[in-house]
Formats: sequence, C-alpha cells, structure tokens
Amino acid sequence: MDFRELIKSNQNNVRSIIKLITKETNEDLEQEVYIKVWKNSEKYIEKGSFKTWINTIAKNVSKDYLKSSYKKHQNNSVSDDEVLNVIKDKKSTPELKVISNDRQKRISQAIESLRPKFKEVILLCEIRGFSYEECAQKLKCPVGTVKSRLYNAKKELAVLLEDLL
Repeated sequence: MDFRELIKSNQNNVRSIIKLITKETNEDLEQEVYIKVWKNSEKYIEKGSFKTWINTIAKNVSKDYLKSSYKKHQNNSVSDDEVLNVIKDKKSTPELKVISNDRQKRISQAIESLRPKFKEVILLCEIRGFSYEECAQKLKCPVGTVKSRLYNAKKELAVLLEDLL
C-alpha cells in the first residue's frame, strides 16, 4: 500500500479521534500520527487490523498532547495571591504610613489591656511564634490551657478591635 493511500483512507478516522479527544481540529497532531506510522511501520505486527493500529497511535498522540498542553497551562497559571503580590504598590504614601502606625498603636493598646495570662499567651504564641508546647513549658501549664487562653485572648481582641477587622 502506498503511503499516500494510507493517509487518504485513514484521514477521516484520525481527524475524528483527534477531535474527539482534544476537542479541537489539529493538523499538527494528524501529521505527528502519520510520521509515527511511517517511522514504526516495520514494527507493525499483523495480529489486528492496520486501521486499529493507526487509531491507537492517534489516540496516544492525542492523549500525549493533552498531557503536555495541560502541564503547560498549569505551569503558566498564576494564583490570585501571586498576582496581588506583583501588583501591590511598592510605594508607601505618608497617609498609608499614618494609618499603619495608628493601626499598630491600636493593636498594641488592645494587647496591653488584656488580662496578664491572656497577654503573655498572645505575646509568646502570636508575636514571638512559639509553639503551644514551647509556650506551655515557659508558662509551666498544660498545652490545653495555652490553647484555651489563646482562644479567649483572640476573642477579646476581636471585640476590642472590631472596627479594624
């Protein structure tokens, strides 16, 4: 069989398979199918029909294309947080500095107004970044107590700083 006849007789089938799998008409994939058929024609074993063999190649080429296309899309996609970080204004205006400083003062005052046991838990866990276990060792109390105090301290802070949230 002549290679041109082979392409002619299988063209509609190959196109249909590619379109079915990739949801698009893609002549490059068609060409890739025929190149693979041509390069591997001596490997064909006459157990099944030649048409089935070409169809299998078309399916595999289409699936490979989807995998690579999907991978490229995943690598090129950017999360919303990354976009926001890039877009963020690097300049800090005097007005923004005043607002930020005022906000910091309000937070500090709210922490200072907490009961001593809540204040120390907030300072250790939230400000200094200690784990519950480290905080419990420092305060010489159980981990559950640290968690409870932290929860209650955050609850009080949320009430005190409600307008900032």
